[in-house]
Amino acid sequence: MQYVKFGRTGLRVSRLCLGTMTFGLQCDEAASAAIMDRAASGGIDFFDTADVYPLGGNRETAGRTEDIVGRWLKGKRQQVIVATKCVGAMGPKPWDQGMSRKHILDAIEGSLRRLGTDYVDLYQLHSFDKLTPIDEALEALDTIVRSGKARYVGVSNWPAYKVARALGRSELKNIVRVESVQPRYNLLFRAFERELLPMCEEEKIAVIPYNPLAGGLLTGKHNRAAPPPAGTRFTLGTAAARYQSRYWKDQEFQTIEDLRALGNQAGMSMATMAVSWVLANPAITAPIVGASRPEQLDDSLAAADKGPLDPDLKARLDEVTTGWRSVDAER
Repeated sequence: MQYVKFGRTGLRVSRLCLGTMTFGLQCDEAASAAIMDRAASGGIDFFDTADVYPLGGNRETAGRTEDIVGRWLKGKRQQVIVATKCVGAMGPKPWDQGMSRKHILDAIEGSLRRLGTDYVDLYQLHSFDKLTPIDEALEALDTIVRSGKARYVGVSNWPAYKVARALGRSELKNIVRVESVQPRYNLLFRAFERELLPMCEEEKIAVIPYNPLAGGLLTGKHNRAAPPPAGTRFTLGTAAARYQSRYWKDQEFQTIEDLRALGNQAGMSMATMAVSWVLANPAITAPIVGASRPEQLDDSLAAADKGPLDPDLKARLDEVTTGWRSVDAER
């Protein structure tokens, strides 16, 4: 496994990041532990989670994923770079969510307790809360870093102009700076190439994109003629409608067939090709790869091991998937 510089910081992380949002609903704790074991044995020692996970759950299940990750981390904390997120609803009160100073400072304590650690390496705002002044959120993150409860901070699902404003406010106030972004990015969704990714390259911000396999559609295993299969993100609790709206469309399935032909010609699985394409973008630091079974990580690990994507193949993939799609900031 290669290591790469995390934006402008001195931190180096594995070229792939393990996403954990399947843990606790789509897969049980035993399967989750097996996935983390497989990731670690393959050289992935950068894990991403969030306080609201598992994906597809509700307030009653929120925190379950961090609990599972925390139990696995026991005795292994120094072997893993741990990232988590806040902003989503963790309780019934209006102050149990958002970017207020109260919620951010409460949320970090809850995450540390569930993860069984006294600090996280990366603490991220999971989405943008328009009700809270950005200065208030940044100052709360600054407090967390200065207290030693997080090493770095980042954001997820923020458009470029919001990130740019955060950078400006941090510089003006001489407080902690956003060091990473976590956008949705894959062969079927390239809208962030227009503004966010170029800005991150210029400002030396780490980019750790999620959904590199488009919720599994880019594995090529799904059939438009059949209903979305049980046990996938397309049928998973509160996430099902979101993932079907994103990817379960005629146009996407036609693109999948075009990509399948290119994968066959290149002798690569569709999943390996899709992750390799994300890795080929110089703005990308570490794609977040997930799984519901340990063996599903093998194609992503192969992408990291293969080295640079053939330039001709990349050009053909770019051509097949060219076109801007509207930015959906909802995860």
